[in-house]
Amino acid sequence: MALWEKNLRRVTPYVPGEQPKEQNIIKLNTNENPYGPAPEVSRILSCFDADSLRKYPDPEASLLVKQLSATYGVPEESIFVGVGSDDVLAMSFLTFFAGEGDILFPDVTYSFYDVWARMIGISYKTIPLHEDFTWAPEDYEVPNQGIVLANPNAPTGLMAPLSDIRKVLEKNPGSVVIVDEAYVDFGGESTLPLIQEYDNLLIVRTFSKSRSLAGSRIGFAFGSRQLIKALSDVKFSFNSYTMDSVTLQVGAASLRDQDYFQDCVQKIITTREESKKRFSDMGFSFPDSSTNFLLVTHKDMDIPALYEYLRDKHIYVRHFNAPRLNDYLRVTIGLPEEMDQLFAAISQYMKG
Repeated sequence: MALWEKNLRRVTPYVPGEQPKEQNIIKLNTNENPYGPAPEVSRILSCFDADSLRKYPDPEASLLVKQLSATYGVPEESIFVGVGSDDVLAMSFLTFFAGEGDILFPDVTYSFYDVWARMIGISYKTIPLHEDFTWAPEDYEVPNQGIVLANPNAPTGLMAPLSDIRKVLEKNPGSVVIVDEAYVDFGGESTLPLIQEYDNLLIVRTFSKSRSLAGSRIGFAFGSRQLIKALSDVKFSFNSYTMDSVTLQVGAASLRDQDYFQDCVQKIITTREESKKRFSDMGFSFPDSSTNFLLVTHKDMDIPALYEYLRDKHIYVRHFNAPRLNDYLRVTIGLPEEMDQLFAAISQYMKG
């Protein structure tokens, strides 16, 4: 080992979903939106002034913040934006969890949470989900310095009621409670109304799922003025120019076309509900998802073998080689014709 290696920060990184380079595949493994971004986004890109890139972007991301404020009815001083919700969440861990004690999050949830905690040096404790993958507010009535809850949860897809989030907030007034709402547009009840009541609530969202902009990396957060000020102070101490000029305009353009957004979301919800019935008819079981994916299993099927079979057919779904999840596949809701091909392949597999 080289002498300098003793000073390295060593972490086990998050492993994202596979991004195949081959063409003519059915990609249902990373919860991307099968429909393209709003038409206004294409118009913005087609007439973007490339010469403007020689200048630094607006460090306060004012264009995007103002449009978020207008769209969601939240004051600008209660909004934070970052390079995808991963950036917003990582910055939140760095900002809000500098005290003593554990932060808490479920044992089955977005697997980046423990990566950030270990990298930053935050003590954490995972709270086991119940056998049916649900959780209860009393599970989080233990000493802590912060709580992180994905709602709807990933990869289970389950949505906890607003009343449960409220109970967690009421029992933990001395901790920042982060609610990760990456999938809330697909049928969940947002925690947004509660930011007026609880100054320790931070809600994090993304443009990657419901707004078809995973490639642009736009995330944002809503919270009290105190939380957003603290988060912004850390961000500006880390990197003042986190969002580029093109992305700022693309994000604002996407927000302006609410009709297109709602139409695409409804199409995905319709296909999801149809897929639930088809999976059920084939003997699969799954939590009742409020997201753009389903976490499916089958009591009579070798799930890892099915995963490999589908992959050989150029149909990509997600398999987690992890405790409690090894017998499940997470299937992103694609276009109706893509789902038809998925079910045809599964049917063929079941015939042997």
